[in-house]
Amino acid sequence: MEGRRLCAKYPWALGVLLVTLGACTTTSGRGAKASGTTTQGTGSSRWIQASPLLREQIQDEAERLPWTHGFERLEQIRWFASVGEPAYPKLLELASDPREDVAAAALAALGATLDRRLVPHVRALSWSKERETGDLGLERARTLLRLGDWEEIPALIAGLRDERLYTRSLCLDALKEASRETLDYDPRSEPSERENAVQRWEKWWLARSNEGLLTKSAP
Repeated sequence: MEGRRLCAKYPWALGVLLVTLGACTTTSGRGAKASGTTTQGTGSSRWIQASPLLREQIQDEAERLPWTHGFERLEQIRWFASVGEPAYPKLLELASDPREDVAAAALAALGATLDRRLVPHVRALSWSKERETGDLGLERARTLLRLGDWEEIPALIAGLRDERLYTRSLCLDALKEASRETLDYDPRSEPSERENAVQRWEKWWLARSNEGLLTKSAP
């Protein structure tokens, strides 16, 4: 029940809950090779193509997506991630859906594949400035982080200053998953204590950026 309320209020929480609940991810970060696929193409059809039956299943799940909630939505995200490459075109399309919860679910599924080839495609999503700087922008930052692109870490660090406890907690979870660090940041602590910890995160990022240890595709 708590997960359902969290997902409804903060669509980008879907991705973090997916990790917490043991999301279905693929080995070597290249996406699952679902049964019923054809050979990989080039250009705009670079991904493994779905068979007619699988293509119909992907479309059916995409049409259901706006009307699912809570853990049913999480199961759909797991399913899309397990399908892997044949679902990428549809997921990238859904990531531009005007409904934020639908776009967030698509991003969560893309991130759960751990397929680093998706990074330029996620970065190329055309969004409004409002969407870029809102909660959905945090979901994209987290998705990119899961895919190996650390460039959006500053956005997640900035999210640690958010006035909402859930958002602060989700940003910390995303940073901790990637860095294995918390730098003693507690999203429930007093504002002055949180600010000191955020400044430690900013120094952490600055030091590693200057050292060249963290790149767009950090290992």
